[in-house]
Amino acid sequence: MGLAWDPTGTGTWAVRAAFGIHNDLLDNLGIRAQPNPPFAAREALPVTNGFLPLLPLKKNVALPPTCGPGIPAPCSIYQPAGFDPNLFTPTIQMWDLTVERQLAKDLMLQVGYAGSQSYHTNLNMDTNSIPPEVCQNPQGCRSGGILPANQAATVPQGTLYIPSRPPVVVNGVTLFQRPNPYVANSQGTWFGQGTASYHALNVSLLKRASRGLMFKTNYSWGKVLDLNSAILAVSGENEPPSTYSPVYRHLNKGVAAYSIEHQFNTNFSYQLPLGSGQRFGSGAGGWLNHLIGGWQWNGIVNAQTGFPITPMVGFNSSGTGNNTVLDVPDGNPNFKGSVISGTPEHWFDPRGYKMPVAGTFGNAGRSSIRGPALFNVDTSLFKRIPIREGVTLQFRAEAFNVFNHTNFGLPNQVVFQGNTSNYSYSSSAGEITQTATTSRQIQFALKLIF
Repeated sequence: MGLAWDPTGTGTWAVRAAFGIHNDLLDNLGIRAQPNPPFAAREALPVTNGFLPLLPLKKNVALPPTCGPGIPAPCSIYQPAGFDPNLFTPTIQMWDLTVERQLAKDLMLQVGYAGSQSYHTNLNMDTNSIPPEVCQNPQGCRSGGILPANQAATVPQGTLYIPSRPPVVVNGVTLFQRPNPYVANSQGTWFGQGTASYHALNVSLLKRASRGLMFKTNYSWGKVLDLNSAILAVSGENEPPSTYSPVYRHLNKGVAAYSIEHQFNTNFSYQLPLGSGQRFGSGAGGWLNHLIGGWQWNGIVNAQTGFPITPMVGFNSSGTGNNTVLDVPDGNPNFKGSVISGTPEHWFDPRGYKMPVAGTFGNAGRSSIRGPALFNVDTSLFKRIPIREGVTLQFRAEAFNVFNHTNFGLPNQVVFQGNTSNYSYSSSAGEITQTATTSRQIQFALKLIF
């Protein structure tokens, strides 16, 4: 639903507003249904003395059975995947309000607000993780989850923590105190319990083609908040791959992995005033006119702030049983100065963080710092060469990242190495090993238009 209104009746102002509700088709659930029997079940095989005794796998040799009541060792731990059995339709509500003002007959300014609210979106969860509790004991509570006993700790009353529960041995099989001890942490189960919101200010200046020049310049200032952006690894390489806890989902609320705070871009196209009938070389004819006429200059400029980054511990310090890199550290109150160093060797200073108490969730927060910004300029020159009526040859010279500006990729987010009782700062914490764009690239082409 939309409307447009000219408050002055002169044709130089326009107020536009719109609202819409859109639904997702949920046509990508197969990727969560596929890694299950009878298609491609995933199981953790037993390790003896540091190696898998079954490897290499031999023909007609049965794998050990899946662990369960009454099944002795050796057995394997099943790792399921799946999705919410009570799905609701993912929905997004979108709205915007824009004011347009004609500054000249070919120049227009737009200032607008855009917003949206999503609900019932997919969250990536480990549905077999140990649920946290709030310590009620005035003398403190023993925390640590499924961590070894020597890595447990004591937390004060009122702390959200994972109770320390040592593993048990049944029929020679070591089982951890997960809700289902015979099953490993689930492999990214999708539950439709996610929400997201978006708010942005947009300013645009648009010039329609006149005297050979046209351009559009746009600036956006916005923020996306959600609970988890990484339902697949490639969609959130800069944040934890799933929620910290399926019970306390609010722990994950933060800036979305793809949220860019400031973004400026412009593009232009300019027919160079050269050749017969133009401002320069108007009297040219013959081969001279063919040489200097018909040129067009184009360009695209993009500048934006970096993507959010979540510093991560590097191992399961909370003790939930989720073996993916998930937990975040605590902020170090004794650290002085800026956490962001801004160098490719250490984009952030790992000393700005400390190890959280075993069995607790770190307070550094999701998307608490920003990665490298990006600046890029592409440009091109086109030359139109008429051959005969209806047939034109176009010469193109194109340069990408014309200033050869280095745009760094995302840094290594893992702060610590080792385990909860024996750890140290990782030497590669904050290190950037790749760029987000290529070096300067120049290419030439001929295009026949008919």
